[in-house]
Amino acid sequence: METDLLFKQFKHKRIAIVGDVMLDAYLIGGVTRISPEAPVPIVGLSKKENRLGGAANVALNIVSLGAQAVICSVVGNDVEGGELIELFEKEGVSAEGIIQSHDRKTTVKTRVIGNNQQLLRIDSEQTNNISTSEETALITKIDALIESGVDAVIFEDYNKGVLTPTLIASVLKKCKEKNIPTTVDPKKDNFFAYKGVTLFKPNLKELKEGLNLSFSIQDRSAFENAVSDLEAKLENENTFITLSEHGVFIKSKTEKHYIPAHIRNIADVSGAGDTVISVATLCLTAGLPLFQVAAFANLAGGLVCEKSGVVSIEKEQLAQEIRLLETENIGE
Repeated sequence: METDLLFKQFKHKRIAIVGDVMLDAYLIGGVTRISPEAPVPIVGLSKKENRLGGAANVALNIVSLGAQAVICSVVGNDVEGGELIELFEKEGVSAEGIIQSHDRKTTVKTRVIGNNQQLLRIDSEQTNNISTSEETALITKIDALIESGVDAVIFEDYNKGVLTPTLIASVLKKCKEKNIPTTVDPKKDNFFAYKGVTLFKPNLKELKEGLNLSFSIQDRSAFENAVSDLEAKLENENTFITLSEHGVFIKSKTEKHYIPAHIRNIADVSGAGDTVISVATLCLTAGLPLFQVAAFANLAGGLVCEKSGVVSIEKEQLAQEIRLLETENIGE
C-alpha cells in the first residue's frame, strides 16, 4: 500500500486502549554541588513537566499517527487524576472510557533529572486489582464504546491492577462477537489470560518469564518452540515478539518472519513498546500484510529510541522512513 494512502486510512480509525494509565512527572534542573547533609547531588529546579504514561502513552501514539484514541482505565478521584484528564483533553485523546474512583489513587512516576541524567525515580501507586464495582463500571463503559464502533482494542498491561482476568475475558468476548481485532502488550501476571487475541506482543524477556523458560535467541529452534508453546496455550492468531537489538519476529499460522533492527543512536528505550503496539495495531486495521505490520512497527520502535524520555512517534518522520524502507529488501 502506498504510504500516503496508509496514513489517510489511519485518519478514519478509532482505537480503544484498555489498561493502566499513569502520570509521568519530571523535575528537571542542574547539578553543581553535593549536599552537605548527605552524599547526594543538589538539583537546582528549573522546570516541572507532566506527561502521559503507561497505556496513556499508547493512546498518545495513536493520536500522533492521525487516528482517534479512546482511553479506558480507572484513576483516582484526586489531583493527579484530574491532571491526567486535562492532559488527555490537551493531547486530543478521548477520556470517555475513564472511571475516577474515590477508593484508588492515580499512579504517578516522578523522575528527578539533573544535568540531563535521571538521578532518582519516585513511584506513587496502588497495584492491587480494581474492586468489583470499579471493574463492572469499566466493563460497562468499554461495552458501550464497542457498541458505538471501534476498529480495534489494545490491551496495555503494566501490572497496576486495571486489567483483571474478568475484565479481559469480558472485553475479548465482546470483541469476538463484533469481529473487532484485539492486540496485547502483556505483563507476566495476566500473561495467559488473553485467549484468542488477534495479536500478542511480548518482548523476549516477557516470553521467557511467561513460559518459565531459558534459551538464547541465537538458538532459533528453542525460540520457535517457545513461541509454539505460547500459541498452544493462548490460541492467538498472530504472535509478535520484540527482540531488542535483534529486531522483531512475527508469526501467524501460515507464515513467519525475522526482521532485523535498524542501526540507531539509542538514547532511551523507554516507551518503545508503546509505539510498537500502536503502529502494529493501526497497520492491522488497515489490512497490511503481516510482514509489513512487523516491519513498520519495528521501524517506529527504533525511531522513538533515538529520543530521551518517553515520547510518541512523529507521523511525518515515520512516513519518510517507511518510504525509504520500501526501497530496501529486509527480513526473511
